[in-house]
Amino acid sequence: MAREYAMEGLFSIKSDVFSFGVLLLEIISGKKNNGFHHLEHGESLLTFAWKLWSKGEGMELIDQVLVPSCVASEVLKCIHIGLLCVQEDPADRPTMSSVIFMLASDSTITLLCPSEPAFSVGRAIAKPTEPISDDRVFSVNEVTISNFSPR
Repeated sequence: MAREYAMEGLFSIKSDVFSFGVLLLEIISGKKNNGFHHLEHGESLLTFAWKLWSKGEGMELIDQVLVPSCVASEVLKCIHIGLLCVQEDPADRPTMSSVIFMLASDSTITLLCPSEPAFSVGRAIAKPTEPISDDRVFSVNEVTISNFSPR
């Protein structure tokens, strides 16, 4: 979700461009942005992709299932375009017609350098705790709450 929509409720065609960029990075990485936490730093998919791309290690983002059949230059171009779409300032994001032009053009087209993506601040990840082995009751009023998560 674009920062301007999440924080201020502002929706525009650039919000759609942001969503498309996230989708593009999700397809390349094989991971969902929602709930993606890399290692102990709690980086989002966007932050992780930005850091790899800015260090020249964009191919580290690609899903290993895609590696044997991909063209590296095309994948790097798609990562570049995805990062252009998720820039923090909506004015810096391309229009969808520009995105389509960039995707359809040959790999010799010169793309602008993206700025850091929106929501690039990572989340803190809680360390796993040791399981409790005794049978003590931890409820004050003997009420339990269960959260069910569908598969």
